[in-house]
Amino acid sequence: MNHDTQINDAAYQVRLGARAGELTGPTANLAPGRVQANLAILPRALADDFLLFCQRNPKPCPLLAMSEPGSPALPELGHDIDIRTDIPRYRVWKDGQLIAEPTDVRDFWRDDLVSFLIGCSFSFEEAMQENDLPVRHIEQRRNVPMYRTNVPTQAAGVFKGPLVVSMRPLKAADAIRAIQVTSRFPSVHGAPVHFGEPAEIGISDIQRPDYGDAVDILPGEVPVFWACGVTPQSVVAAVKPEFCITHAPGHMLVTDLLNSRMAVF
Repeated sequence: MNHDTQINDAAYQVRLGARAGELTGPTANLAPGRVQANLAILPRALADDFLLFCQRNPKPCPLLAMSEPGSPALPELGHDIDIRTDIPRYRVWKDGQLIAEPTDVRDFWRDDLVSFLIGCSFSFEEAMQENDLPVRHIEQRRNVPMYRTNVPTQAAGVFKGPLVVSMRPLKAADAIRAIQVTSRFPSVHGAPVHFGEPAEIGISDIQRPDYGDAVDILPGEVPVFWACGVTPQSVVAAVKPEFCITHAPGHMLVTDLLNSRMAVF
C-alpha cells in the first residue's frame, strides 16, 4: 500500500477546515486532483477479519491504507493527517447502532483502534468530468445517492452483508464511455457493477436513496451504479460489532494522493 504523495495546500486546507469544525458538509469536488477516502475504524481484535473482507471485496472496499493500532496518523496518505479530526463528519456505532454523528472523534478514541482507508468514487469523477461526462450530484450540489442492494458481499470472518452502490444517471452512449473511463481506476471502485433497472439489484425506489440525496434522472438517461465504500456501514449494521467509527456518507478524508496516480493504464 505504498503511494506517492506530495503536500498539497488545497487538500491540507480541506483537512484543516474539517479539523477546525468549519467544514462539516460533503467533500465532492473539493481539492480537485486529490484522492478522497472512505473510513472504517475498528478494534484491533476485528482488524484481521476486516482486512480479509477488504481483500475479498476489492470493488466496494479497495484498501488504500491501514493504520497502526491506536495511531491517528496516516503518513502514506498525506501531511499531518489526524484521522480523529480531519473528516468533516463521522458516524459512531455501538453494537451496530448509530449513536453519534460528531465532527471529530477524539472523545471516542481508544488505543486499540485500527483505521482502514478505502478508495472513493469521488476520485474517478474528475476523470468523468475531463471526458465531458455529467456528474449530476455535483451539478445539483447534492450528496451522491447511495443504495443498499440485494447483492451479497463475500464473507470474511465475522464480516458479511449487502453491497452498497452509488449512482450517476447517464445517457446510454455516456454510460459506455463512463465504463471505459472508470475501468482505469480499480483502486477507487473501477467500472460500474450495474446499469439500467434498479430492481434487478434490489432497489425499489430510485428516488429514495439509503444514503445521500436523490438526483434528477432526465429523459433518455439510465441509472449507472458503482460499488461504494459505504458498504462497510451496511456490514456494520448487519454484523453489529461492539464498536466502530465510520465517515458520514459523502464526508471523506481528502488525501494528498494524486487521482492521476490511481489509473492503471
